Amino acid sequence: MPLFNQSIRRKIVGIALGLIVLMLVTSILSMVMSSQVGVLLDELTNRYIPAYSHLARANIQSLERALALRRMVMTRMEAPSDDEAYTARLRAFEQSDRKFEEEAEAARKLINAIIDDPRTYSDNAALGRIDVRIENAVTELRRNLDEGNAKLLKQVEAKDMAAARGTLEQLDGLRDAFNRKVDAIRADMLTQVFFSTSQVISRQHQAIVVSGVVTLLAAIVGFVFALMVSSGITRPVRLLLAGTREVEAGRFDKTITVSTQDEIGELAAAFNRMTEQLRHNERIRETFGRYIDPKVVQGLIDRPEVAIDGERRVMTIMFCDMSGFTSMSEGMTPRGLVKVMNHYFTVMSAPVRSNRGVIDKYIGDAIMSYWGPPFVEEDEQALLAGVAAIEMADQVPALQRQLPDLLGIRAMPAPCDLRIGIATGEVLTGSIGSELMMSFTVMGDAVNLASRLEAANKVYGTRILVSQATAEAIGSRLELREIDRLAVAGQSAPQPIFEVMARAGALTDAQAGLRAHYAEALAAYRIRRFDAARAGFNAALEAVPGDGPSRTMLGRIAQFEASPPDEGWDGAWRLDSK
Repeated sequence: MPLFNQSIRRKIVGIALGLIVLMLVTSILSMVMSSQVGVLLDELTNRYIPAYSHLARANIQSLERALALRRMVMTRMEAPSDDEAYTARLRAFEQSDRKFEEEAEAARKLINAIIDDPRTYSDNAALGRIDVRIENAVTELRRNLDEGNAKLLKQVEAKDMAAARGTLEQLDGLRDAFNRKVDAIRADMLTQVFFSTSQVISRQHQAIVVSGVVTLLAAIVGFVFALMVSSGITRPVRLLLAGTREVEAGRFDKTITVSTQDEIGELAAAFNRMTEQLRHNERIRETFGRYIDPKVVQGLIDRPEVAIDGERRVMTIMFCDMSGFTSMSEGMTPRGLVKVMNHYFTVMSAPVRSNRGVIDKYIGDAIMSYWGPPFVEEDEQALLAGVAAIEMADQVPALQRQLPDLLGIRAMPAPCDLRIGIATGEVLTGSIGSELMMSFTVMGDAVNLASRLEAANKVYGTRILVSQATAEAIGSRLELREIDRLAVAGQSAPQPIFEVMARAGALTDAQAGLRAHYAEALAAYRIRRFDAARAGFNAALEAVPGDGPSRTMLGRIAQFEASPPDEGWDGAWRLDSK
């Protein structure tokens, strides 16, 4: 209908024009009383409510001033100090310093205008007391703030940050006290607003009573028109209310059907756009939760200086890689490869998270993760990393069965397995990157060693290799065996490396025999008793046929018998040896 395609104002004006003759009589009779109501309404809307709003904004401006001050101090506290940024923060603080007083002064002007207006009745005594309380609160705060600001600026310029923090706390206390006073004043001002509202309602009621008889006929005639208009207004308003309640409950999938072209229709369309943006923001929040470990985020919030300055800590680093990835990926479609990698990362990330590790990044088919303070205690980190590695290795048989089903094929193009390297040592933690993008990560020799140990699994035919420091930290809490002494680039001396075989007490008789024979053979190998070493490694292979480290060492013995090592050979193997 054309009526419902008009704006609300035109609808109301149309009804008014239809009732103009009857309303002339009503207007003449109620003109005087309506004018009084108009004066009261004008005072309510242009003085009482704005005065209350100014008081509310005074609260907000005091908080913004405190925030600008804190930003200024934090800029000076940064190392190295950025004088240009500090000057900009200081200027922003000075600009916001007087705004809360301006809001309070605006409220006082409106209150005094109410008191001075003889046309309306108001509680002038109560309003006068409110005016005095506002003046006293602002004056007291300004006097204390001037002293505190001067003191704080001197401390910041002197870079006495300990004293500056104390002064900031004092200023925060002054601000809180001021806000409490303003809250009390606002409560009293709200009482006056309600009082003025009651005056408006009372006068309006009188006008209605006087003109009631005359307007009865107009009401009857206008009832039909009101029904027509209200049906186009109240229904979308109810829909808006229902949609607002859905949004309040955190459900952003509620949309409203736009059935009119008036202001309410525009409001409904704006509501739909708002909920769409909220859904988009929620998707962004959920997406970022997958990219940044929540423990890292909380740690940076608790100690932001770590991200800025960096910190040296002893941590345990793990690298996990999928063996056979290159040959496997050559026979897959891009979609199939993505599906396989996502499933692989999901399965292998779960043990890291369940053992309180932090996943640093995914690099191709590799997973880099770490354990250490403040996320876990220093004496637990190596054990947790070792247990996570065992649990990851336990997932391999199931993963090998799941991947063909996932791709809808009978068998994978190439078998998949894991290679895991773990190293413990001092690393640098902090935010590394450019001005455009940063990443909270760890760097140091332990990271490089863990990566090299992961690659060394390919040489020895093992799954899990750990450094000497990691093995010493684990102790007897897991079953380990020494594999070799390894020299990697960047380290001056070789160090023993160990294989994680099983949880404590979980070795089979065959594995126990393997470890014993291997230890004897390794000792003979290091003192060049190659015949005894060969016998020991063969005995280890009899205990566990196919043992990778034993076969590797037998191959080296064959090489040394063909080309004996130098006199200075120390029994260590160079990772880059061919």
